Amino acid sequence: MVYVERDQQQRLLRVSYEPFEGMNEVLAIESPELHDWLKTKEEVKARLDSLNSSDLELVRVLEDVVIVLVDRGVIQYTDLPEAARTKLDQRAIARADLEGLTHEVDVKP
Repeated sequence: MVYVERDQQQRLLRVSYEPFEGMNEVLAIESPELHDWLKTKEEVKARLDSLNSSDLELVRVLEDVVIVLVDRGVIQYTDLPEAARTKLDQRAIARADLEGLTHEVDVKP
């Protein structure tokens, strides 16, 4: 048995092997509803992980876009908000430092 909390529409909100404050039902571990809920929870987690990963990749793409726009004179670096310039500068320094370290130990990033 597991302890569950349901919302007003009877959807599962929380599941635990231990009783908890707010629980309002118990459910059999073999329950298809529980298995569906766990499967959906894992799918949501996988999709969130994928989005987080692509967010990191997109950051680098946006950095490259800013560099291209500045190099082509479309925008001035000083047109960017100070907070954005600071972040871009910090990331550029971190990448340069990392590149220097990887050359010292002969490792490809």
